[in-house]
Amino acid sequence: MSAKCSAHAPNTPELSSANPDQAGTPSDAERRTIARARVYRRARTISVIGTFGILMLGCLYVAQSLLLPIMLGFLLSLVFSPLVRTLARFRIPQTVTAFAVVMALSASVIAGIYGLSGPISGWIDEAPNIERQLRLRLADLSEPLDKLREAQKQVSEATDQNNGDEDVQKVVVAEPNLISQAAQGAPDILAGIALMLVLMLFILSGGDRVYQKLIRSLPTFGDRRKGLRIAHDVEREVSRYLATITAINITLGIVIGTLMAIVGLPNPVLWGIAAAVLNYVPILGAMTGVVIVAVVSLVSMQTTGQAMVAPALYLACTVIEGQLITPMLVGNRLKINSVAIVLAIALWGWLWGFVGVLVAVPLLIVASVISNHVEGLGGLRELIGPHVKAP
Repeated sequence: MSAKCSAHAPNTPELSSANPDQAGTPSDAERRTIARARVYRRARTISVIGTFGILMLGCLYVAQSLLLPIMLGFLLSLVFSPLVRTLARFRIPQTVTAFAVVMALSASVIAGIYGLSGPISGWIDEAPNIERQLRLRLADLSEPLDKLREAQKQVSEATDQNNGDEDVQKVVVAEPNLISQAAQGAPDILAGIALMLVLMLFILSGGDRVYQKLIRSLPTFGDRRKGLRIAHDVEREVSRYLATITAINITLGIVIGTLMAIVGLPNPVLWGIAAAVLNYVPILGAMTGVVIVAVVSLVSMQTTGQAMVAPALYLACTVIEGQLITPMLVGNRLKINSVAIVLAIALWGWLWGFVGVLVAVPLLIVASVISNHVEGLGGLRELIGPHVKAP
């Protein structure tokens, strides 16, 4: 046995001295294989995330009739939850407060639709006359467009495919007008409003039970604590923002409606309400309101100088509100850069139309709060966070 051991002993040091060199320095082929595997893994991850994002956008677009009322119901519940919780401290049942809030909101929607139906229908009926008056007012500016239209007409006549054959029948598809489209979409709109109000009623009457259900679904105690902090921070930030902005917009609508009545613009109540609603959309809402008021002023006023007064007042009010009042009241709570706001408005407006434009900023606030609490969302936090000046 000793002879066998001594016979094999000289080979052992050679193997032990050769193994560290072979294990410590991989060959060039192994390094290329490892690098290639990393590239493939990264490409697979990017493709999976991209596919998921495309499918998510498609689902949001297709299911907007279902998801939009649910989203509005949750956002409005966040706004009124502090009120329900405060009144519950004075021994007022949450169910009673929730029912009162839903009824008041329903009455406001009905009153707004009834009050605006007359002016809006009048403007729709007068649309041909408004277009004629606007063309007369902008006759000097429309000369290049008229020349272009005449050239287009000559080109279409020169390339006519009929070749003088009068027996060829032309088929013209008559598209439905605005009133017909509104009548066709009215059942879906009413069903969405009903779903939103019912969901609000149950969420507000349930109180903290909704939060408790969401928190209990998380796996660990640490995740539950973090989820509870996120839920309360989302409620606080969204409710404060929407409540403050709503108060500012109502005041702005009253001021603009009063000024429009003073300058003699028709239907000043309509323009006051439009200003309040459009101001929920940062930057783009004020620009849209100024353009609409300018067009109406050109049609309604006698001279161009008088027509410029109303849009100038509208612009002055929105500038004062956007540069002084809103920063002073909202402060640093809305820590989101303007580029992210514009992109969010464009994305949600493309997906869900005008209502998507209205909910873009609240959804961005929700994403900002969540990214501040989740360490893995640091990239999203940098994208939507404010611009920081370099020291």
